Amino acid sequence: MKARSRPPLSRGRSVQQDWRTCLPEEKALIFQEHEHDLDSLYYMFSVSLNEAIELKLTGLPAQAMSAIRVSSELCARLTRPLAGTLRALHDHAKHYGTVPNAAPLDPENYHGPRGQRSARMSGLLDKVLFSHRLQFLHKVSTLEEMVEDLDRDFRGVADHLAGGLYPDPERGWHEVDAGHYDLNTCLRETIVLLKSFLVVLPSGQLGDFEKAVHGQSHLASGDPAAPRHGRMGAFAGQ
Repeated sequence: MKARSRPPLSRGRSVQQDWRTCLPEEKALIFQEHEHDLDSLYYMFSVSLNEAIELKLTGLPAQAMSAIRVSSELCARLTRPLAGTLRALHDHAKHYGTVPNAAPLDPENYHGPRGQRSARMSGLLDKVLFSHRLQFLHKVSTLEEMVEDLDRDFRGVADHLAGGLYPDPERGWHEVDAGHYDLNTCLRETIVLLKSFLVVLPSGQLGDFEKAVHGQSHLASGDPAAPRHGRMGAFAGQ
């Protein structure tokens, strides 16, 4: 990645203002493409899980177990580029000194205890980070960690349900439903962060950022080449 060529652009007053901002055509096309791709992957995952739950509720356990197995595969197809986008946002902002807006995570927007706990801890730490850049880096790294944890947990439970190995199936179905909800929340948070990031990203850095997103999104989950930043690792070297 090239060294910083010029200072980043000025931020808007808030995330809400960023969301209402009309991006220049080149940036708008990039945003729309990434938003569409992630939404399409989420839609396939969501439809598959809803079908599995409906089959289970209508008393068709064999078909439900087959459908939940497909949901597990589609979950991985969503979380790989989602986590990759977050890694690219983090690495680019850290390298170039980009300073986008970022609002604290809200625990009320998560159903699972892991998501609520991560959002609550993120909100507490955000209050002591006075640098907007560190707030952005912290939120991105927290979301990346949440996505990877939710992916692992969802697929673990779904695979055990599909194999008839989960000790408490009713609880397992509840857990995959909550995981699905929380992954959607992480997706929406990521899309908002991407918009705020593009608002301040100099046009000359779009190519580097696009390459980073593409490269990070194709790394397999757990690949040692895809370091997990973590909430503390986000600030290493700051």
